[in-house]
Amino acid sequence: MNIRPLAGPVALMATLALCVTACGSTDDPANADGAAKVTVWIMKDSVTDDFLTRFRTDFEATHKGTTLDIQIQEWDGIGEKVTAALASKDAPDVIEVGNTQVAQYAASGGVRDLSAKVAELNGADWLPGLAEPGKVDGKQFGIPWYAANRVVIYHKELFAKAGITAPPKTRAEWLTVTAKLDEGSTQGIYLPGQNWYTLSGFIWEDGGDLAVRNGTQWKGALDTPQALAGMDFYRQLQALGKGPKDSDEAKPPQADVFAKGDVAQIIAVPGGAKIVEEANPALTGKLGFFPIPGKTADKPGAVFTGGSDLIVPEASAHPDAAYEVVKALAGEKWQTEMARTMSYVPNRTSLAHVIQDDEGTAAMAAGAAQGRATPNSPQWAAVEATNPIKQYMTAVLTGTDPARAAKDASESITKTLGS
Repeated sequence: MNIRPLAGPVALMATLALCVTACGSTDDPANADGAAKVTVWIMKDSVTDDFLTRFRTDFEATHKGTTLDIQIQEWDGIGEKVTAALASKDAPDVIEVGNTQVAQYAASGGVRDLSAKVAELNGADWLPGLAEPGKVDGKQFGIPWYAANRVVIYHKELFAKAGITAPPKTRAEWLTVTAKLDEGSTQGIYLPGQNWYTLSGFIWEDGGDLAVRNGTQWKGALDTPQALAGMDFYRQLQALGKGPKDSDEAKPPQADVFAKGDVAQIIAVPGGAKIVEEANPALTGKLGFFPIPGKTADKPGAVFTGGSDLIVPEASAHPDAAYEVVKALAGEKWQTEMARTMSYVPNRTSLAHVIQDDEGTAAMAAGAAQGRATPNSPQWAAVEATNPIKQYMTAVLTGTDPARAAKDASESITKTLGS
């Protein structure tokens, strides 16, 4: 899943408008296909124009004879555009895609299998929640580029006022702390009833899943005891605030609600704090971060990992040079640069230390180690289009029998995944 569907962008960067085209010789022995120009599609607002300029300059200096044509793409309508490109004979050489979109694109047969490159790319060190969506039927089509996940953003002064000196480490502590905060005019937490990405983490933490695969068939799994336990925890936490039961974090924007100053916690990506501070500058310096707590104190809870992968189309005119671009962007040097520039979580667990000086990003990196992704089915995008999970959540929060609501939602998911 790309970052755009998260509740608020990871970072609101200036509009990118970089399309670099240059000419050069083709005498680079490292490029067996004699590449002269490599076309790279990067999504709008993924990284800054300065980052791309620095990357292009460095890449072209170290890959003589190859130049980069970096083209910025809009998120709106990108699915159809990528699908058409993969089916054409004139595809770009490298494409950034949302990590949970890889299965859909790979099903078309137009994406190059990069399994043989995983060891060279240090794949054993990749974040599981970012790497797994790029792997379809045992083949690695998507190479992890960057990740982001939700954390708890909290109001430090409200915590101090309630006598809470440290963030909770376990789910049980979290409920106790939040109940203590939920007094008088203060909301313990603002948690909308349809924040299904957050629910997904709770379900995974309890050992459940949204859907499971049996051979070639997928089946909705919200009605398992484990998934029902995750939903029950969500219900308990959501009750400790005044969040709506029938909408998600965008309606109304939860950053605007938090900016009023009477909410103790929200669940969002760390960049959401900047949006809150822009809405209410008086909160600048008063917001803290901690990973979503797990069932035990030894590790954070499971979370949904959003982010992007890099793919190489089968129709790439310069597959060897395209791989070199992927290798560079996914490698230690530019992963470190991107993490520090964009406050993203690097694709490797061993690089978590490069962002430890930023409280929000450090909390996100700690949670990323427990990151997961949505079911790796080409049809999952169709599930999200109608999203029976949201309807299920509202049904439970408004009094419907959880088991019955979960069964209905699971049947809907099964039908869509099998279509």
